[in-house]
Amino acid sequence: MKFEKLNENKIRIILSNQDLIDKNIDFNSFMSNSIETQDLFLDMLEEAEEKIGFITKDYKIKIEALAMESGDFVVIITRLENKEETKSVSPLLKNKKIKVKRRSALPNSDCLVYSFKSFDDFCIFSNHMVDLKNYTNISKNTILYSYNSTYYLLFSKINTNHPYIRNFYALIAEFGTYINNPDLFSHKLMERGTIIMKNNAIKISSKFFPTTKSNC
Repeated sequence: MKFEKLNENKIRIILSNQDLIDKNIDFNSFMSNSIETQDLFLDMLEEAEEKIGFITKDYKIKIEALAMESGDFVVIITRLENKEETKSVSPLLKNKKIKVKRRSALPNSDCLVYSFKSFDDFCIFSNHMVDLKNYTNISKNTILYSYNSTYYLLFSKINTNHPYIRNFYALIAEFGTYINNPDLFSHKLMERGTIIMKNNAIKISSKFFPTTKSNC
C-alpha cells in the first residue's frame, strides 16, 4: 500500500492487486461491505496514522474507493472539517462500520486495445491468459496487429460481467499498455496496421508460441 497526503484533511491510498491477494480479498469482496473489507479499511486507517500522521479519531470521515483498469485501487479518505462532539466513536474501533462509496473505472468501450513492446511480451501474456477459467468468454474475438514496430491486441465486445474480468485487467496491465480512445485507434489499426493473427489471437499464440511462466 502507498500512502500520500493530498492536503491537511485528505489522503490517497493506492492498493495493488497483490495487496488484496495478500489479505485474501478478491475484487467482488472489496467492492462489497464484507467483514474482511471492513477490517481492511480499519487497518488502512491505522496504518495511515502510523505512516503519515493522518489522525481520524473523533472525526467524521468520507471514503471513496475507485477500481482502476490497471488492477489497482485508489482509495481517497477525507477527514471532514467539523470534529464530532462529545462521545463520538473512533473509526479505529473494530466495531465501527465504515461506509465506503465505490466506483469502477473499468473501460466501457465496445472494444479494447493494448500495446505490447515486443511479440515475446504478447506471447508471455497469452500463455498466462489461458490459465484464466473461461478466458475465451471475456471477449468475442481478439486480433493481433503490427503497427509502427509495435504490437497491438484488439479485443471486441468485452464481457464486463465475466467472473474473472478483474483478473484479466490485472494480468494484462502487467504486460501491455492500455490505449486511450480505443474505438478511434482500432479504426487506425484496421486502415494502417498489419494483421498478424486474425481470429482468437490469444488462443493461437498460446498454442503455437508457448513460453515458460518464469518469463514474466
